[in-house]
Amino acid sequence: MSELCGGFSVVLEQADFLVVNKEAGVDMHDDAGVPGLVSRVSAAVGQNVYPVHRLDKVTSGLVLLAKNKEATSELSQSFAGRRVKKTYLAISDRSPKKKQGWVKGDMAKSRNGSWKLLHSFDNPAITYFQSVALAIPHHRLYIVSPHTGKTHQIRVALKSISAPILGDERYGGSVADRTYLHAWRLQFSYARAEYSVEVDPLWGEKIDDTVDLQNFIP
Repeated sequence: MSELCGGFSVVLEQADFLVVNKEAGVDMHDDAGVPGLVSRVSAAVGQNVYPVHRLDKVTSGLVLLAKNKEATSELSQSFAGRRVKKTYLAISDRSPKKKQGWVKGDMAKSRNGSWKLLHSFDNPAITYFQSVALAIPHHRLYIVSPHTGKTHQIRVALKSISAPILGDERYGGSVADRTYLHAWRLQFSYARAEYSVEVDPLWGEKIDDTVDLQNFIP
């Protein structure tokens, strides 16, 4: 993996796609004259790349980018068909209503670009999570598997169990140096080959070295 530079690092590169590790604070697309991730990666590899999914600006971690329209179409269909397995890591410093389980429900726009979870199930966001206590008092690590791809899904799901993500002030999280949400693992297939890619977050002492994440993958 290349060093994190210019807001991203390359984790895996193939002929038709690449997987990069996005830094927190980098938009997917250009905004107010500031180049986004897609523009930065395109410039670095010397050709246009195309996002097949997205991460929020505040979220770090793995992003899959296609190198041509055919790969974009095939990989996008994998995401739409829920054939891509995504695993995220998050930290909260609040006591959750439950320490593992499912969060399900429709989502609707709220105020100022936020979203909220509803009690209806017409087209629900579906999220499974597990958690483990960290060495830092009152902090828990959440291992989260979204089964759908709704906007702000994980952030809303954790807020709904009274565990807003540390640093996610939009959803009531405690003030911190960043939002502690990271796209940790991607598992997908392409051209009859299977890929499993993961990259640890740069969270330093916040994650106890004794936590074995492999024990918490559903």
